[in-house]
Amino acid sequence: MSERADVLREEGQDTALRGLADRMRGQLLVPGQDEYELRRRVFNYMIDRRPAAILRCAGVADIRQGVLFARAQQLPLSVRAGGHSVAGSAVCDGGLMLDLTPMKGIRIDPARRIAQAQTGLLLREFDHETQAFGQATTLGIVSVTGIAGLTLGGGIGWLNGKYGLACDNVLEADVVTADGEMVTANGEQNEDLYWALRGGGGNFGVVTSLTYQLHPVSTVLAGGLSFPPDQAREALRFYHGFASEAPDEVSMAGSVSRHPDGGATVSIAVCYCGPLNEGDRVLKPLRDFGRPFAGAIEPMSYQAFQSGADASFPLGRQHYWKSSFLKDLTEDAIDVLLEFAATCPSPHTGIGMQQMTGAASRVDPQATAFAHRDRQYDCLILSQWEDPDDPDGNLDWTRRCFDALRPHLKEAVYVNNLGDQDHDRIREAYGTNYDRLAGVKARYDPNNVFSLNHNIKPRTRV
Repeated sequence: MSERADVLREEGQDTALRGLADRMRGQLLVPGQDEYELRRRVFNYMIDRRPAAILRCAGVADIRQGVLFARAQQLPLSVRAGGHSVAGSAVCDGGLMLDLTPMKGIRIDPARRIAQAQTGLLLREFDHETQAFGQATTLGIVSVTGIAGLTLGGGIGWLNGKYGLACDNVLEADVVTADGEMVTANGEQNEDLYWALRGGGGNFGVVTSLTYQLHPVSTVLAGGLSFPPDQAREALRFYHGFASEAPDEVSMAGSVSRHPDGGATVSIAVCYCGPLNEGDRVLKPLRDFGRPFAGAIEPMSYQAFQSGADASFPLGRQHYWKSSFLKDLTEDAIDVLLEFAATCPSPHTGIGMQQMTGAASRVDPQATAFAHRDRQYDCLILSQWEDPDDPDGNLDWTRRCFDALRPHLKEAVYVNNLGDQDHDRIREAYGTNYDRLAGVKARYDPNNVFSLNHNIKPRTRV
């Protein structure tokens, strides 16, 4: 028996797991080990599941072995990359968890503006490499997020107005399918899978690497401004008007939260990725608006701005989210936002309205699996709090806030914001592309091996 199998030191440990440990280059973790306790945790501490084993994959061969093992043993199979899904689908109870976080290889071709990246990378790690060449692509807005789940679900980020969503910038993907085979999906090979991966989530296999189109992005004009309660309503009106007319180089996000002294405060964040002298002119109305009590908009590196929100999402908090797309920020919607922000039970909670705009909004809804193409806001009620023994007030507030906002929301939702939802809500996440996705699912995963996600059920063949 190899030294890798020494981790299975408990007397009577399942012989199948021992055999799997022998075949791995990576590490196999089981209950009782300190590192097992660390690796089974994801950023949402409401998730407290315990896999039978965690396979820390060193490469594609380990992933293939893990998929085949889970199928042979009829075990639930979950896949962890960044572990930033609020639903916690990276972690299963009593099954095998494939942990891709050791897989952080990345190769940049600066002349062709292409990055081939393994899917254990976080946004900040990806940005660190691409920014060395003054290049970037659209990813999310919190740099401790993993690139994989974010991209597969669509990927709304600070460059979406100029360069589209993260999934719009995927040129190719390498995937281990449910039968343990490695396939490449791009515009010429496995085109149906290539289409489905760009917005269809982790339903079709274990994506081991993604190849992205990069763009010249280095210094941006960016930052944020926060406004006190007596200016909150006007700030939201201004945000909606300004964001609705801004050019593609501008991407924005508004948020509402509880002010420490009572009432609601509004923050407006912005990223301008064009020429800085033109950005000064474009953003002058925002810089001149109102009397902000905090914040600034100034030239900075894209990487610095991309990581600016990280401190707001430390590990160890409880998270509960509700979300939908919002087309118009009407006066009635503003009433709801200000009322609920002023009364939220946690100082860490906020209601965000991240702009989807420009290039991302103009893609044909059927061109990729991400169907929700419109100039709109990703409206997210992001509740987070510290005390695990005190969830009820936070859960109740979040549900009441969402119910009050519902008349103003579209029957559509960004899949990356979904917690545990019923199947009707999951269908809304994939929108008009759900049935086509179900057909691709039937081809690549007819037995629904990859079911621990926002699941697309394989279409039954007639």
